[in-house]
Amino acid sequence: MSMIEVKNLGKKYKIGAHQPYLALRDTLTNIAKSPFHWLKDKTVQQKKSRRSDFWALKDIHFSVEEGDVVGIIGRNGSGKSTLLKILSQITPPTEGQVTLRGRVGSLLEVGTGFHPELSGRENVYLNGAILGMRKKEIEKKFDEIVEFSGVEKFLDTPVKRYSSGMQVRLAFSVAAHLDPEILMIDEVLTVGDIEFQKKCLDRMGKITRTDGKTILFVSHNISAVQSLCSKTIWLEKAKIRAMGKTEDVVRQYLEEMNGSNSTSMIEFPADEHKEMSFLKFWITDNAGNMTNVVGNDTQTKIWINLSVHIPIDSADVAIAIINSKGVVVTVVYLSDMQGGKLVSFQKGTYTMSASIPPNFLVPDYYSLRIWSYIGGVKNIDYSEGDIGFRVEHLSSIHSIVGCVFKDVDWNLKKIR
Repeated sequence: MSMIEVKNLGKKYKIGAHQPYLALRDTLTNIAKSPFHWLKDKTVQQKKSRRSDFWALKDIHFSVEEGDVVGIIGRNGSGKSTLLKILSQITPPTEGQVTLRGRVGSLLEVGTGFHPELSGRENVYLNGAILGMRKKEIEKKFDEIVEFSGVEKFLDTPVKRYSSGMQVRLAFSVAAHLDPEILMIDEVLTVGDIEFQKKCLDRMGKITRTDGKTILFVSHNISAVQSLCSKTIWLEKAKIRAMGKTEDVVRQYLEEMNGSNSTSMIEFPADEHKEMSFLKFWITDNAGNMTNVVGNDTQTKIWINLSVHIPIDSADVAIAIINSKGVVVTVVYLSDMQGGKLVSFQKGTYTMSASIPPNFLVPDYYSLRIWSYIGGVKNIDYSEGDIGFRVEHLSSIHSIVGCVFKDVDWNLKKIR
């Protein structure tokens, strides 16, 4: 049975469409004074209004079956949160139709409804009621909510004295213990510290595995989407770009975000106002060919051209390799070639390269970030994603779990 059915859904906003308030008396007076001028102004305003229309969602069609866990991914501004707000009946659609079968719980903006003057205990009841829980239901789950949040000691302290992290932990704990048939989750698994995030993920995993809830989960955390969701919707520019098995949709998404769209070389204009500046940054394969696709069994080289405008006694250059999930796999430093000592430069142009050995990076999509240090202070920083490459699985090594391959010396010995 379909728990959620969405047909021809669209949401339109107006950008900067601000009109001054006019009473009926003022409007009639303006028309009487200059009817043709008023008509002209009205036509211009209508044209401007049409130009300022912005579709946050357009032509959205999909259905979600009972027990499905569906991830929603996409760039910022693609319409993910707008979709969940419409499905949660917070925002009305401009066009189209949404059919929901069952009680809906929403974890969209954690902490909404908390009152700073009330204690943590009182806010559990207040927030639970706002989220649609009955008093008996809150009382039944109260101890479990408090234990999950980890704020037992401060339960009778006004929330205004909580740290922001404590407030978020308590708010998520209330929301995580809802008991709806349909659950909407919007990027709330990034709350709190690492330990609490793990508890959140475990809780969501339990909901998906044992409780059989229908879940829509918006997140930029691709790892969380892969581990929790069986199906995924990819939104792009207010429309559905792809929809299907999570494995297939995520692969397409990562390939476009980090692989096929990345360039194998980038050039920078020389900046003589700085002591040193990057000129060129590129990648080559084992044969010296510029590329953004390499086999995992071949050596890859990262090249940098650097312009030094004045003599420098101590400096360093660093390259960060970042995988598709945003994990920094490793950072390599130019100073590594001389035991960690900073490098001295004379005025001039330099070429340097860092080699990535074969069978080091697992097949994935990688972006690179480079920066320089002058006397221990960061001087230049180019954001990740400017240049990237894809590592393909070509060798006989079969394990592609984790971030890197690791050569381990096994020692097998029969002891009896």
